[in-house]
Amino acid sequence: MNELLTNKQMYELDKLTIKSGFAGEKLMENAGTAVAREILARFMPCPALVLCGPGNNGGDGFVVARKLREAGWDIEVALLGKKSSLKGDAAFMAKKYKGKTIPFSISSIKGKELVVDAIFGAGLSRPVTGEAAKILKAIKCPIVAVDIPSGIDGDNGQILGFAAKAKLTVTFSTKKPGHLLLPGREYCGEVVVAEIGHSKNIMKKIKTNCFENNPSLWLNKFPWPEAKKHKYSRGHAVISGGPKEMTGAARLAATAALKASSGIVTVLCKKDALNIYTKTLPADIITKPISNLKDFSKFISGEKIHAILIGPGHGVNKRSRDMILKTLKTKKPIVLDADAITSFTGKKAELFSAIKKAGSQVVMTPHLGEFKKLFGKMGEFKLEDAMKAAKNSNAVVVLKGADTIIASEDGRTVINSNAPPTLATAGAGDVLAGIITALLSSKMPTFEACCAAVWIHGEAANKLGLGLTAEDLPGKIPDVLKDLYNNSN
Repeated sequence: MNELLTNKQMYELDKLTIKSGFAGEKLMENAGTAVAREILARFMPCPALVLCGPGNNGGDGFVVARKLREAGWDIEVALLGKKSSLKGDAAFMAKKYKGKTIPFSISSIKGKELVVDAIFGAGLSRPVTGEAAKILKAIKCPIVAVDIPSGIDGDNGQILGFAAKAKLTVTFSTKKPGHLLLPGREYCGEVVVAEIGHSKNIMKKIKTNCFENNPSLWLNKFPWPEAKKHKYSRGHAVISGGPKEMTGAARLAATAALKASSGIVTVLCKKDALNIYTKTLPADIITKPISNLKDFSKFISGEKIHAILIGPGHGVNKRSRDMILKTLKTKKPIVLDADAITSFTGKKAELFSAIKKAGSQVVMTPHLGEFKKLFGKMGEFKLEDAMKAAKNSNAVVVLKGADTIIASEDGRTVINSNAPPTLATAGAGDVLAGIITALLSSKMPTFEACCAAVWIHGEAANKLGLGLTAEDLPGKIPDVLKDLYNNSN
């Protein structure tokens, strides 16, 4: 399941499930049992503590404690508040637990080798303070979180007051955005999604436009080579190169485009940079000198040109803006990266108007700094910012980072989760832009092309491991594609 449900949607899912005749106490029993099962699979019996909050998350915790006690564990429960204050299913599960309940205080964690965090769930709306914060700060042993670590907002991954890092998080039916978005993702540890009784039919009633990136979202639209295709029908990608002092970025993008899927790649450049591009690019990449805007416009308007990338090492100037506006008039797929985005600082209205008039497939790939320059000051929540940017610009926005977000103007969003920290290296974004351009040139739908490119980019980095450089990445793309192809057949 790739769907990501917000807190509100998860409450609605529970409500519909219970309305269908599935008892709420059964959902809670299944949830707690799932957490206990994952603990038993990973940890040896040891003195353990379950920290239970006053709501349903605490109810889940009482089930965990009961199941671990039945398995022979030395287990205790520390309850925030009084048992008499518990309501509904949580109160019922507290009564079923026959083990020891101790005061909710720092002394409760003394001598414990494992702590289960069932204090607050993903729907927490206020900061974690007081005794709960003190206990979480004092824990030194491994933590298993029920649903999400207490203090992490399930909708956006933000920390509310304080949160302790879990070694394992067990959530239910689907992940939430907060499991994938930073900083929340760093607090979850290993995330296991457990089925607890939400049927597929009821899941379908919960309409979500947010997903975790995975090949199942786009693999059926991937442009695999076919015997009937020739180099042009596989796609002709054009990369507009920068000045001779900054050729590296365009070279990385062009090489990645060739490796990713394009049948032919052409780099356009000024005459004084031609020699550098010709000597340093692979022999199967075409280099073509372009002396002025008129020649540029004429070339990219050709029917054998299928997608254009402008930005990597291109220069922040009027020339870049003019070339972008000319490209948009062709109504061909275009990727705007790096300098192409920054060139419209303070002029976003002009760019957005041109995109709207073009009605073409437009992708923008900013990192956080470039995003702020074009779209203005960011709000509190990254996912919402990306969604608004896509809607306002009529483009697909790939907001790059360790938790890259792909947002479409139609409201769809995808959060990527496979990118390793090693991708934080100069030139990696240029490679990503090249992969996106390649897939667009091969006529893959824009949103799916962006999702696929981001995932492939991350997998190539995973295959390389420590010490990777941006120049290494294109060489690993064929290995990733081979694995994808084998898994699709």
